[in-house]
Amino acid sequence: MQVVTKEYPFYLKLACILLSIIALCYIAIYTKELLSPLIFSCLFSMVLMPLANFFEKKLRFHHGLAAMVSVLLLLSLIILVLYFIGSQVSNLADDWPQFQNQLNATVQKTQVYVQSTLHIKASKQLDYIHQATAKLLSSSTIFAAATLLSLSSIFLFLIFTFIYTFFFLLYRKLIKRFLLAVFKDENKLVVTDVIENVQSMIRKYIIGLFSEMAIVAIVACLAFWALGVKYAILLGLITGIFNIIPYLGIFLAMIISVLITFATATILSKTLLVFITIVIIHLIDSNILLPVIVGSKVRINALITILGVVIGELIWGISGMFLSIPVMAVLKIIFDRVESFKPWGMIMGEEKHELKPFEKRMLKKT
Repeated sequence: MQVVTKEYPFYLKLACILLSIIALCYIAIYTKELLSPLIFSCLFSMVLMPLANFFEKKLRFHHGLAAMVSVLLLLSLIILVLYFIGSQVSNLADDWPQFQNQLNATVQKTQVYVQSTLHIKASKQLDYIHQATAKLLSSSTIFAAATLLSLSSIFLFLIFTFIYTFFFLLYRKLIKRFLLAVFKDENKLVVTDVIENVQSMIRKYIIGLFSEMAIVAIVACLAFWALGVKYAILLGLITGIFNIIPYLGIFLAMIISVLITFATATILSKTLLVFITIVIIHLIDSNILLPVIVGSKVRINALITILGVVIGELIWGISGMFLSIPVMAVLKIIFDRVESFKPWGMIMGEEKHELKPFEKRMLKKT
């Protein structure tokens, strides 16, 4: 008996795809508090897996102790970095009066320029500023409550992330057996290939990303120190850390660095030098460091990368911007190995170079 497969019309397929995407986005937004730390902990566990294996095989640790020590080492490193940044920020608070004086001088110059150019009197400009300040102060209580709630949610997020990371490391073999058992026997080879490639790619990508961050931070610190910029180490760390966010992070680092330099510098030309330095570092990073260190691990074209970062920010905020690239890389690995999803993997990747006729002849000869 011949089985007849029914071919559905294109508009019906498109409607099903769009509804599925909308449903997935809604589920992702609704379950952000659960999924976001889970995905972060999954990435951390993949990076820590070789370390946990080293403790188990070389040092003969129990698998629970190996997972615990690995997580504690990562937590200690993060706490050390945050403590150092916090000490720098606390020193920056001492320059707040200088920042106020600098801001007042800039406002006065701006008032003179606006009055001479647009013919708006300084009194009217002050009225506009007072009205805006009053609106801002009226919502200060709401802002303070939101800030407190945000800090508490970040604290809970970090706690659950490290707890999940520990359990992912502890039950990593059980999770792998579960994934293999879910699919049919004829698909186990593909599933094993996907799991191994995802683990290897994520590990190399995150290590490469943090290596790139460290290089950018060191170069920025040295450049700012050579320029005589105050808080050169803090600005270098900010530039390196924000550089993790593709395309958008460097602009956020530029704004913060320029504002801090403006608040602490005695001459405005130093602020311009900081701006130019960050632009040069970004050009070197995007054209040399990123393709060499990170680009070889994740090959996703720039259009999909920007769309992924923007969609990630819309769905999960800052955490979505960080997770967008590794999540898309995992999806691309799956799409490239599943026949029905290969077109989606193709649109996410780089455009393949078409060989010229003489290159084809040389390839045939070899």
